[in-house]
Amino acid sequence: MDFGLVLQTDPPGARTVERMRRAEELGFTHGWTFDSCVLWQEPFVLYSRILAATELLRVGPMVTNPSTRAWEVTASAFATLNEMYGPRTVCGIGRGDSAMRVAGRRPATLARMEGAIGAIRDLAEGREADVDGAPVRLPWVESGRLPVWAAAYGPKALAMAGRVADGFILQLADPSLTEWMVDAVRRSAREAGRDPDALSICVAAPAYVTDGTPEGLAHAREQCRWFGGMVGNHVADLVARYGPASGAVPQELTDYIRERRGYDYAHHGRTGNPDTAFVPDAIVDRFCVLGPPEEHRRRMKELRALGVDQFALYAMHDAVDEVAVTYGAEVIPALRG
Repeated sequence: MDFGLVLQTDPPGARTVERMRRAEELGFTHGWTFDSCVLWQEPFVLYSRILAATELLRVGPMVTNPSTRAWEVTASAFATLNEMYGPRTVCGIGRGDSAMRVAGRRPATLARMEGAIGAIRDLAEGREADVDGAPVRLPWVESGRLPVWAAAYGPKALAMAGRVADGFILQLADPSLTEWMVDAVRRSAREAGRDPDALSICVAAPAYVTDGTPEGLAHAREQCRWFGGMVGNHVADLVARYGPASGAVPQELTDYIRERRGYDYAHHGRTGNPDTAFVPDAIVDRFCVLGPPEEHRRRMKELRALGVDQFALYAMHDAVDEVAVTYGAEVIPALRG
């Protein structure tokens, strides 16, 4: 099982680079960042520095989107990094929640996201692609390689991920929901004539190591409650699309947002977000990984048994470095191999 570290690109950029360098030393194989260039620094600038400071670490956005940048710009950025440092990038992509909404625009449609997955991959690997109705090719790309992993929750997005993506990103660590969604992605891949076992499965969620006391757990919950609000943005879209009791998505995923009352992206992905008070403790416990090291090892083994290839640790809390060190010493070694 692989492990990734997910960071926001808050300034100073040098700190992000150093944390990624240290993550590789601790055994992490992937370094991911948010990609919302209004809220945080531009990640592709930092990827070049991170790749230069590491030897094997793979980097990419968790996640980019089809609309902030033109597809050929995104593909060229990845292809340039791969030419300079070897094929060490992964393109995580979604519809664009914070990146689009904070700028007053709507997230992309699934059709546009599907088109972007194929076009960005083809361009970054040296093939011609259709970009807004015109044939485009990056003539300087030779023997390129760019896996594209799709983030998804709803049935249509899950089906699209299985049909066209190289991997699936699920942004929550609840085992029962993971099983349901991984099954949906693999079923779609099988129906499309693809090998479902060839898809990479990545679960991404906050992890917080505690001392096993009730006080420690309560603190961890407050540090990670923001994540339930972030997931709630996507769940709210699903409810609006399918209805609250349609059966299109598990009710255990949709019930908790009944008390949701709007969302201010000024606090997106940050502890103390006032718009996430509606998220109950039970959801924080299910979506995140909290507790002493043995609980983290137990959850990782449970996810691995469901076919998860990588756990990407969201480190947006007050113990970024401490949790990374604990994972490097007490979790990653137990799950490697």
